[in-house]
Amino acid sequence: MSIFQSLNTTASALTAQRLRMDVISSNMANVDTTRAQFVDGQWQPYRRKMVVLEPNEGGFSSYLQKAIDGQASVGGGVRVAKIVEDETPFKLVYDPTNPDANQDGYVQLPNVDPLKEMVDLMSATRSYEANVTVFNATKGMLVKALEIGK
Repeated sequence: MSIFQSLNTTASALTAQRLRMDVISSNMANVDTTRAQFVDGQWQPYRRKMVVLEPNEGGFSSYLQKAIDGQASVGGGVRVAKIVEDETPFKLVYDPTNPDANQDGYVQLPNVDPLKEMVDLMSATRSYEANVTVFNATKGMLVKALEIGK
């Protein structure tokens, strides 16, 4: 195990949470975008995006098995597996004066819920802050370890 393993693990989490915050910001910025994608000759509203994270090396079961077998193992951090679109249906709002309204006067709005986005943003922010704290604590321990050698 490298002396910098914990710093690398925390750095991967910081990067992943930063991307998560960027995607949430994009969702919030497009909460009213009715013309985001041109599909089959028609404009479609913006579709909410979500970040999928996965472990860098193996999954929980592989670490569990190593622990059962008595092998010492350290996690390798996280990485972004993909960014997926939320397949929930679009919101329909009655607004016959809107140029994007259908024949019945309904407009399809994005499937972005600002409340859900704010909760996700708070979660990502808290996780980011926790990882900054871990990073700083690890850095402090490494500095103290170097001072012992003086």
